[in-house]
Amino acid sequence: MRKKLVGGLGESNMGNKKKKNTFLDFIRKMIIYILLITLSFIVIIPIIWIIGSSLNPGDTLFSSTLIPKNPSLVHYKTLLTNSDFPLWYKNTLKIATANMIVSVFLSTSTAYVFSRYRFMGRKSMLMTILVLQMFPSFLAMTAIYVLLLQLGLLDTHLGLILVYATGQIPYNTWVAKGYFDGIPRSMDEAAKIDGASNFTIFYKIILPLAKPIITFIALTNFTGPWMDFVLPKLILRSADKKTLAMGLYDMAVHQHNTKFTLFAAGAVLVAIPITLLFVYLQKHIVEGLTKGAVKI
Repeated sequence: MRKKLVGGLGESNMGNKKKKNTFLDFIRKMIIYILLITLSFIVIIPIIWIIGSSLNPGDTLFSSTLIPKNPSLVHYKTLLTNSDFPLWYKNTLKIATANMIVSVFLSTSTAYVFSRYRFMGRKSMLMTILVLQMFPSFLAMTAIYVLLLQLGLLDTHLGLILVYATGQIPYNTWVAKGYFDGIPRSMDEAAKIDGASNFTIFYKIILPLAKPIITFIALTNFTGPWMDFVLPKLILRSADKKTLAMGLYDMAVHQHNTKFTLFAAGAVLVAIPITLLFVYLQKHIVEGLTKGAVKI
C-alpha cells in the first residue's frame, strides 16, 4: 500500500513537471514570436514608407497613408530621363563590379596560401590580419587622401577601387581561410600525384568546392561600393564620376531640401538589385558564413 502511494506521488510530480515545462516552452515561444514580429515591423514599415513616398506625386515625404491615394511614377521617370541618374548608376556598377572581381582574386589567393602552406611568421601574420580588421577604414581617411593625391589617383575610379579592394583583404582572407581549411588536403595530394601544379589545384579543385564562400565575398564586396557614400565623397570630385550615393545626396541638397520624394525614388532603384541578389544567393551566403569558422 505504501509503495503504491509513493509511486502515485512520483507520477503526480512527474506530471506536474511536464505541465510546467510545457508551459515554460509555450512562454518562450511566445516571447520569441513577439520579438520576431516586432523586429519585422521595425524593418518593413520604413521600407513601405520609402516606397510609398517615391510614389507620392508631390515633394513631401509626409502623407496620411503609407501608400498615397494617387500613386504616380513621375519621380522614376524624372530620374531616368531628366537627370544624371543613369550615369551615376553606370559609374557605381563599374566600381562595384571591378571591386568584386579584384577583391575575390586577392582574398581567395591570400587565404589559399595561409590555409595550405606553413611558413615562418604565418601565425603572426594571421593575428595581424585579425587585428587589422578591427579598425574601421575611417581611421585611415586622411592617409588615403594624401596617398592617392601623391600617386595621382585622386578623383579617379581606379583609386576608389584600390581603396575598396585592399581594405577588404583582412576580413575576406580570414573568412575564406576558414572555409578552405574545411576542404580535405587529400584532394591536393591526389592532384599533385597526378602532376597538377599549385595553381591548377587552386583554380580547378579549391575554387569550385568553395563556391559558397566565394559567393559571399563577391556579394559583400559588390554591395559595399554600391551603398557607400563616405569614401566616394572623399576621393571623387568631378560631376561625371559621381556614384549613386553621391549623386542622390547632392541632388537633394542642391534642391534646397525640396526633392525628398525624388530621393526616395532613387533609394528604391538603388535597393532593388541588391535585394534581388541577396534573395537569389541567400543559400550560398548562409552556407559560406556557417562553414567559415576558422582556426590558426
